[in-house]
Amino acid sequence: MSLSIARTELILGGQKSGKSRRAELLARDWLAQSPQHRALMLATAQAWDGEMQERIQRHQQDRAVRVPGMSTLEEPRYLAQALQAHSRPDTLIVVDCLTLWLTHWLMPADTAPEAAPLGTWQEQATAFCTALTQAPGPVVLVGNEIGLGVIPLGREVRAFVDALGLLNQQVAQACQRVTLMAAGLPLTLKEMPCHGSNAV
Repeated sequence: MSLSIARTELILGGQKSGKSRRAELLARDWLAQSPQHRALMLATAQAWDGEMQERIQRHQQDRAVRVPGMSTLEEPRYLAQALQAHSRPDTLIVVDCLTLWLTHWLMPADTAPEAAPLGTWQEQATAFCTALTQAPGPVVLVGNEIGLGVIPLGREVRAFVDALGLLNQQVAQACQRVTLMAAGLPLTLKEMPCHGSNAV
């Protein structure tokens, strides 16, 4: 059974909840609708150590099997600009994931002066939400919901949890559909009808 594709969808959930799997299924169904359709993954992960490199390679291999027609572009920081550059009416874009994107802004691993990011994560989030609402093609966003556990003891971790919660709220406001994943099962938190040119 094929999934309905919203103009914009935010998929939230915990670790291994089925978030990326749902995004891939949406991309697969989009590609199956027409030979003119394209799908692009904007990947925010960076391989800073061996374990992360292995994880990225495993995801790439699994994705190549499940959605062979989807291409990948690495963009760890400037999602608004990437969305503006690559969104097309015939192209579904998957952003995976917003949590790692925020991590690159709040806790960058590369602290070299030439690697210093431009602006703040709040400015980038606002620009991204604007680009999201203006995107001519469908966009699927993946992010973690990490605010359901115990309150972290460390100040920096608490600040990150707060920032991610605010980011998720901001992006959810901009999206047509918001889905919460648990144990591989989707729960629709928000569903707005398509109108006119916004219909996919």
